[in-house]
Amino acid sequence: MDDKEIIFVGDPMCSWCWGFSPALEGMAEMARGRARLTVVTGGLRAGETRAMDDRSKEYVRHHWEEVHKASGQPFDFTFFERDGFVYDTEPACRAVVILRTASPEAAVPYFVALHRAFYAEGRDVTDGGVLADLAAPFGLPRDTFLDAFNDPNIRAATMADFTYARSLGVTGFPTVVCRQGTPEGDQWGYLTVGYRPLGALAPLLEQWLAAD
Repeated sequence: MDDKEIIFVGDPMCSWCWGFSPALEGMAEMARGRARLTVVTGGLRAGETRAMDDRSKEYVRHHWEEVHKASGQPFDFTFFERDGFVYDTEPACRAVVILRTASPEAAVPYFVALHRAFYAEGRDVTDGGVLADLAAPFGLPRDTFLDAFNDPNIRAATMADFTYARSLGVTGFPTVVCRQGTPEGDQWGYLTVGYRPLGALAPLLEQWLAAD
């Protein structure tokens, strides 16, 4: 197990990653006891400061509709009735880093919970209080989460995630990398670059997991 790692690179506010959530959960189940699964945040729109205008809403809505059509995942389209929303994905990425640091096994379910809260429930996952509320069911008290949320070291770790994603050659989300350590050094390759359903990936992943 120690020499095999599945690296999922995504963003909690990436709609195609929300479409991919069932595949991510399925991969986590397949990997249990056989390989380490690491969630790396990609920073889709990290640091955005401009509020969405009608043009950007139309652009994002088109993607949501495409993801819904391809994956069947639910979306709350009342999101586009909001005014002044700043689509900054850094806070949600930072929240995932907090959960991954505190409880690595909670990283995937928390990532999925953020997706569901934003896309299906219309909650504002750019807000630290909302992110703290969503972390509580995973055993992280609200005050503990908020202390970490404002910790410069966590901010730095989040930036390091973005840098690591780029070092893997990731240019879009979701991307899944399979890495295996060997005496000759690490060997790695992409399982998928972009959205694919679990049914298309499971045979390939199983073959890799089963190989010596």
